[in-house]
Amino acid sequence: MPTANENIAHSTAPQALVNLRSAAQAKLNGLQRRANYGLYLLAGFLLMSFGALDEFSFLPSFTPAFRKALGAAPTANFISMALVVYLFSAVMMALARMMSGAGKTGGIIHLGYLGAFYGFYHFSGELADNIWAVIGAGLTILALEAFQLWNYCQDEIRQVKELLVQLDRNV
Repeated sequence: MPTANENIAHSTAPQALVNLRSAAQAKLNGLQRRANYGLYLLAGFLLMSFGALDEFSFLPSFTPAFRKALGAAPTANFISMALVVYLFSAVMMALARMMSGAGKTGGIIHLGYLGAFYGFYHFSGELADNIWAVIGAGLTILALEAFQLWNYCQDEIRQVKELLVQLDRNV
């Protein structure tokens, strides 16, 4: 006849497996949602780019007094040089995260930086001549970031699915 301790051990072991399986399934669902985060950033960038293609006509224009208060706009060459430096450093950081298997990404901050480049070109009056450089840089950075995050999530999803298979065998 089993003792009281053995009955407790038999009743809690399946419950622990059920709890572990539930936690693994929740993690799997979160990873599947997170894998698409890069696509949302790409979509946001494309929406911002459509506005830039229209020279941000839907936004109010700067008053002459506000433009004077801001001072002279940087030259297009200076902005382009900063864009190249930003592109190079963002790509290197994304590749480093990809090689290390990190689950982090540059995220939404890239949209801010790319929006700033659109703003600088717009303020300098050179947006029409340089818009494709920002679009190309943005698509490169965000596609690489999206792939890095998707790749990380796919590795994690595979591991969680393997754990779920093992848990199903034990239940």
